[in-house]
Amino acid sequence: MAKSTAQAVTSSDRVLSGASQVAVIVGASLFVALCARITVPLPFTPVPLTLQNFAVLLVGLLLGARKGFAVLSLYLAEGMMGLPVFSPIGPGGFAQLVGPTGGFLLAYPFVAGVAGLILESGKRTFGRAILASFSGEVVLFLAGLSWLAILTHSFSLAIRFGLYWFVFAEIIKIMMAAAFANSLARSQRASNDHA
Repeated sequence: MAKSTAQAVTSSDRVLSGASQVAVIVGASLFVALCARITVPLPFTPVPLTLQNFAVLLVGLLLGARKGFAVLSLYLAEGMMGLPVFSPIGPGGFAQLVGPTGGFLLAYPFVAGVAGLILESGKRTFGRAILASFSGEVVLFLAGLSWLAILTHSFSLAIRFGLYWFVFAEIIKIMMAAAFANSLARSQRASNDHA
C-alpha cells in the first residue's frame, strides 16, 4: 500500500514538473512575441529595429541551450501557424520567414542554443554572459546577412541593410541580456547561501 502511494506521489510530481516546464517554454515564447511588438521601422532598410533579439538572448541565457532552443522553435512554429508573434512590420506568418528578416528569424533557436550552451558550460559570470550573448549575435547576423545577400544578390547591400544600422542597438541588447542573466544568477546564489 505504501509503495503504491509513493509511486502515485512520484508520478504526480513528474506530471506537475512536466506541466511547469511546458508553462515555462510557452511563457518564454510569448515573452519573445511581446518583445517583437516593440519595433521601430527604419526607412533605409527592410529590417526593423526590434527588441526581439534581446528576448532571444535572454531566453537562451536564463533557460539554457536545450530549453532555449525549444522555446524559439515553438516561437517559429507559432508564427508559421499565423499567430501574430512576429514583428508587426512585414507580411507576417510564413511569408515573413522567407522575407528580408527570414534569416534572422530562422536563426533564433540556434542563437538561444549557443548563448545558453556557452553560459551553462562554465561559471555564470557577467563576462561569460557577455561572451555567450556576443556569440549568439554572431550566429544571428551570419544567418540574417546570408539570407539578405541571397535575396538582394549582393553581400554589400546585405551588410548595408542588415548590419550597419543595428550595431549600437545590438551592443546595448547584449549588455542588457548579460546584466539581467548575471543579476538573476547572483540573486539565486544569494538565496541558496541563505537557505
